[in-house]
Amino acid sequence: MPVINVLDRHVAELIAAGEVVERPSSVIKELVENSIDAGATSVTVEIKNGGSTYMRVTDNGCGIGRQDVPKAFLRHATSKILTQDDLDSIGTLGFRGEALASVCAVARVELLTRCDDENIGTHYTISGSDEVSLDDAGCPKGTTIIVRDLFYNVPARMKFLKKDVSEGNSVAGVMDRIALSHPEVSFTFIRDGKQQLNTPGNGDIKAAVYAVYGREFTSNLLSVSYNLNGVNVIGFISKPTAARANRNMQHFYINGRYVKSRTAMAALEEACKGSVMVGKFPACVLYLNIPNEAVDVNVHPAKIEVRFIDERPIFDAVYHAVKNTILNQDKPNHIILDADKKKTASLETSEKSSALSSTKKTFVDGVINTAPLNSADNSINNTEISVQKVDDPAEAVSVDMIKAAIKSNTPIINIIKEHSDTKKSIVNDYEDPQISIPPKPRYDANAFKAAKTDSVHSSAQSDSIKPFAEIFEKSADDDIKIVGEAFETYIIVQRGKDELIIIDKHAAHERMIYEKLKKDKGSGFAQYLLEPVAVKTSKQEYDVLLENSELLNEAGFEIEDFGNGTILVRSAPQYLDNYSVKASIEEIAGHLLENRHSVHTEQIDWIYHSISCRAAIKAGHKTSSMEMLDMAKKLIGNPDVMYCPHGRPTSIIMTKKELEKQFGRIQ
Repeated sequence: MPVINVLDRHVAELIAAGEVVERPSSVIKELVENSIDAGATSVTVEIKNGGSTYMRVTDNGCGIGRQDVPKAFLRHATSKILTQDDLDSIGTLGFRGEALASVCAVARVELLTRCDDENIGTHYTISGSDEVSLDDAGCPKGTTIIVRDLFYNVPARMKFLKKDVSEGNSVAGVMDRIALSHPEVSFTFIRDGKQQLNTPGNGDIKAAVYAVYGREFTSNLLSVSYNLNGVNVIGFISKPTAARANRNMQHFYINGRYVKSRTAMAALEEACKGSVMVGKFPACVLYLNIPNEAVDVNVHPAKIEVRFIDERPIFDAVYHAVKNTILNQDKPNHIILDADKKKTASLETSEKSSALSSTKKTFVDGVINTAPLNSADNSINNTEISVQKVDDPAEAVSVDMIKAAIKSNTPIINIIKEHSDTKKSIVNDYEDPQISIPPKPRYDANAFKAAKTDSVHSSAQSDSIKPFAEIFEKSADDDIKIVGEAFETYIIVQRGKDELIIIDKHAAHERMIYEKLKKDKGSGFAQYLLEPVAVKTSKQEYDVLLENSELLNEAGFEIEDFGNGTILVRSAPQYLDNYSVKASIEEIAGHLLENRHSVHTEQIDWIYHSISCRAAIKAGHKTSSMEMLDMAKKLIGNPDVMYCPHGRPTSIIMTKKELEKQFGRIQ
C-alpha cells in the first residue's frame, strides 16, 4: 500500500510556481500588475533574450516597507485582502499573494525599493526561495525587481521555453494588453536594448491605442460611450469596413482587468450583424465598469477568466453600446471628384496629368475614344471624341484608311503607327502615360467622324463586324456554346445537342487557381510587389507568422520582420491584389495561431484554399463572354474537377431529356 508523504517545502513551492509562472510573459504580467496596484504612474519593463536570462520592472509606486520586504516573498502574503469578505469585492489586479513567491522559487530575484517616508531604500536578494541578503541601498521612490535565469533550477521547464524571439513577442503582447488596460499609466517596454513601446500615460484611451497599434488601426475606430443598468461601457470599436479575419484584436477590460469574456464577445458580434461582412470579425478595445461584487475574478490562477453573477446586463450593455455607435457614427464613404477634372477632355501638355487622371480611353469600333470617368455610356452615339483638325492633308489619316481598318478588324492604332511618326507620339500616350505628347495631336477630325458615322450605319449589314460574344463563340469547340449567364453567378453552357451545363463561376475559378497553386507549389505564381504591403498584427499573430515564414514562402508570400508587430510582405501570389494580400496575411495568421500543432501538409493546403477563394471571381461580378467561354472549356476539359476546395460542386448537368420531362413533352 502506498505511503502518504508530506512534500518538502521546496518541492511544494516548485509545484505551486508552475501554476503561476509558465514563461517569461507570466512573470512580467504579475510584476507589472503589482506595480499598477501600488499606484504607479510610470512603469518601465526591460527584457533580454526573450526574458529567459533577464527581466526588469521599475515603477514609481508606493514601494514596500523594509519590514515587509521578506514577507512579500512568502506564499499567500498580500496587502490587498485581509478577510473572507474582501474576496467578494476585489478591486485590485493581484490578491492571492502568490506571484513573488512563485517567481523567486524558479529564478534569481533582486529587489530595490523605497517608500516615500523612508530616507534609505532596501536591497533584497533571494534565489530559489532562499534569502541571500538584505541591505541598505540608495534608490528613488518606488520598486525595481530584477529577475535573472528563469527556471535555472528546473531544467525540465526550461526545455519547454520557445525561441527567444517567440518568448519576447509573448512579453510584448502582455505589455500591449496591460498598456491598454490603464491609459493613465505611462508604460515603456525595452527589448534587447531597443525601446518598442512608450505610452503617454495621459488617460486618453485613443492615445494609448495609437501607441500600441499605430495610426492605421486607430484611424478606423468608432468611439463608444454607453450606460445601461449600472454597466458603463466606453472605448472603441472598428468600423464595419475595417473588420478583420479573426478575433485576435478584440480586447475587453472589466474594471481595468484584461479578460476573455464569451458574453461580451457574443454581444459585440451580434450587434455587428448586418454591418460586418460574413466571415469577418470586428476589432475593439472596450472597458466595462461594473460593481466589484457583480463579478468573480477568483476563477483561474491566470485571472484572465471571470464569472458574472448575472450575464444578461453585461450582454445588453455591450450590445446596445455597439449598436448605438454603429447607427450614429458609421457614415458612408464619400468620393470627391474635382469638377474641373470631370470637364477636362483636352490633352494639352500643360494639363496632361489631370487629363490622364480624370479620363479613360477605350476602343469603339477601332477608334480611340476619350470619355469622362463618370460617363455612364461609352457607346458611339453618346461619346464625344476629342480631336484637333490639321492643316496639312498629307499628314492626316484618311477616311478610306479607317474604313479599311474597321472592315479588316485591324485596330486603328496600327494604322496610326504606320502612317506617321507624328501619330506615333499619340499611340505612345495611350500605351504609356509617362511618355510626353505634343500639345496639338495631328490627326484629322473629319476622317474620324466620317469613319464613325459610316461604321454605325454599316455595322448591321456588314458580316465582317461581329458582336463580341459571337467572335469568341465561333472560336470555341464545335460542341460548346455559351448560352448566357444567370444572376451574374452561373454560366449556362450548351454542350452538343443534348446537354446543358450550369457552372458556378466562383467555385470553378477557385478550383482552377487551387490546382495551379498545388501544381507549382505556390511560389511558381509569386510576384514581387511594386510597393511592399505592411500588415499590423497582434503580437501573437506576429510571432506565429515569423515562426512560419518558410511555410508562407512556399505558398508564395515573402515576408519580412518590420518590427513591433508589423510584417512587411514583399511578394505574394500573382492572383492577389494589395488589399487581398493584407486580408490573406491576417486570415493566415489567425489560422496558424489556432492550429499551431497541425502538420505542414494541412497548413499549406489551407493556405492554398484561402488564396484561391480570395482570388477567384466573385458571384455577382460581371464576366465577359471570352472569360465565360475560357472557363467553360477548361472545366469541361477536366472532368475530374467536380468540386471547389471547400467541397461545393463546380457544375451541374441537365440533359435535354430531363428538361423536356419538366415541360411535359415526354413521359
